[in-house]
Amino acid sequence: MSAATPSASYNPPCGGLPPQTALMTGRAVFTEAYAVIPKGVMSDIVTSVLPFWEGSRAWMLSRPLSGFSETFSQYLMEVVPGGGSARPEPDREAEGVLFVVGGTLDLALDGEAHDLRAGSYAYLPPGAAWTLRNDGSVPARFHWIRKAYERVPGIEVPPAFVVHESEVDPVAMPGTDGAWATTRFVAPDDVRHDMHVNIVSMRPGASIPFEETHVMEHGLFVLEGKAVYRLNRDWVEVEAGDFLWLRAFCPQACYAGGPGRFRYLLYKDVNRHAALKLHRSPR
Repeated sequence: MSAATPSASYNPPCGGLPPQTALMTGRAVFTEAYAVIPKGVMSDIVTSVLPFWEGSRAWMLSRPLSGFSETFSQYLMEVVPGGGSARPEPDREAEGVLFVVGGTLDLALDGEAHDLRAGSYAYLPPGAAWTLRNDGSVPARFHWIRKAYERVPGIEVPPAFVVHESEVDPVAMPGTDGAWATTRFVAPDDVRHDMHVNIVSMRPGASIPFEETHVMEHGLFVLEGKAVYRLNRDWVEVEAGDFLWLRAFCPQACYAGGPGRFRYLLYKDVNRHAALKLHRSPR
């Protein structure tokens, strides 16, 4: 691993309320195949406070939703100085990823202390013992992606780890000369992991030149830049601070619009058989 991402920027601040003179019509949309939550609708009035979190609030961007995207939840968390949690995760079968986009945080993970800053990434396996505090002087923000870990007999649960994105070399997609690259924090063939949370980077003018159509669900948060996305039958313009929520098999393609890089944090579910039985409540 080596330094790979100089002058990286992350999603802009959100919150507040628009003035009474603002137009109501914007880019937010919810369809049968995808949803777009623009940065402008992440206002103060749509936040939640979570049990056992102090000085904290959450923009809940996605949650398992029957008939749509069912495998994960994604929060954008804000923690003020002195805030945090000694009991952050209520579900012992949940795994998680923390990705910091602003400020600093102190993570205690299985008895080891970690100083997190913008660009820090932490993988939290199910049952991990962890706490999080903001001992800095400014609010900290981070993405928290949660998934029910799918255990497989004979395959061990992956260990926790903490890394900074500058320590991970992006991998160029074949035939793109680096114009389209992915920072992978987990090896794609490591079957212990049933989800990937990566960073995708595209130079101005680069594209995903075909309509990807696949079983994986996506949470896609734009960290930097702007682009035009092809989603199902629509063209959608997105920018830093926007969140895209894509159900399985939603066709998707992308063109990076410039003038700077286009980068996003990407969740997808991987490496497990499809369930062949519906989960029904007992009668």
